[in-house]
Amino acid sequence: ESDSDGGKWVFYQGGGSAVIDMENMDDTSGSSFEDMGEIHQRLKDEEENPEQDPEPAPEPDQDFLKEFKGQLGRQVADEVWEAGKRQASKAFNLYANIDILRPYFDVEPGQVRTRLLESLIPVRMVSFPQKIAGELYGPLMLVFTLVAILLQGMKTSNTQIIGGTLMGTAIGTCFGYWLCMSGLVYFLAYLVNAQITMLQTLALLGYGLFGHCIVLFVTYNIHFHFLFFFLWLLVGGLSTLRMVLVLVSRTVGQTPRLVLCGSVAALHLLFLLYLHFSYHSIVQGLMETLENGNNLEPMQRVARDVSQLDSTCDTEDRTLTEPAPLTAPSHQRI
Repeated sequence: ESDSDGGKWVFYQGGGSAVIDMENMDDTSGSSFEDMGEIHQRLKDEEENPEQDPEPAPEPDQDFLKEFKGQLGRQVADEVWEAGKRQASKAFNLYANIDILRPYFDVEPGQVRTRLLESLIPVRMVSFPQKIAGELYGPLMLVFTLVAILLQGMKTSNTQIIGGTLMGTAIGTCFGYWLCMSGLVYFLAYLVNAQITMLQTLALLGYGLFGHCIVLFVTYNIHFHFLFFFLWLLVGGLSTLRMVLVLVSRTVGQTPRLVLCGSVAALHLLFLLYLHFSYHSIVQGLMETLENGNNLEPMQRVARDVSQLDSTCDTEDRTLTEPAPLTAPSHQRI
């Protein structure tokens, strides 16, 4: 039964009854037959086509991702550029400041003269570390002096450099030895645990070139082999002995001392031999020619009769004044 006035439905089942108020029912509750039909049809389609892939989910906005990545990359690049710019400016300001290098070249001329003389005098006490000058003015001036002396030897021996200049070769040889030898000695000292810094190594080897300058300056102007070997053993040996004893005083142990000091002594003396003989070939050839010329027999005068001399002169004059006989060509004689 239904009550049209109140909009109520009454259902009877068995001995009971129920009353439903239709006004309180929600039309959008999903209990319509149309919605049930759509759901039933969808389930039926899924059962008939189980292998069919579901529709792909909508992808995110690609333009947004590209724009985000571009902004992030530009931001990272700007940060890297600013960091590199700051580091470069710091490095430039550090090396452009002349006050940083002033302590290494702040030395009096009297101190340099004293250290030059001390570089040829071996130390006596090796039981405690000997003092090493911590400045670079003297070593740098000695290297430039060695460059000038080596350049003189090149020009005297008429040395020709292919693909380079004499000045460049001299500078490269002297500075290359000083820097590379200092690096090698510092590396060996680090291995054997010697108490020496890189600055002290540069100063020690730089002042050790004073003996090389003396030997080469003398032997490039006075070309005698025995003089060179005498100065090589005397002056070069004293300079090398000074360096060796300083290194011995700063190294502990017999084997480390032997390795470090033996390497320094051998390389230092061999470099002096190289500088002398590598640009001495032309000069050596000239000296050998002059020495061989001294062994020739001197010209001797021979006594001759005046009459014989007159007859010889007349015969020579007559030979010069007489015309030479004309001879027919070879094809006419045939």
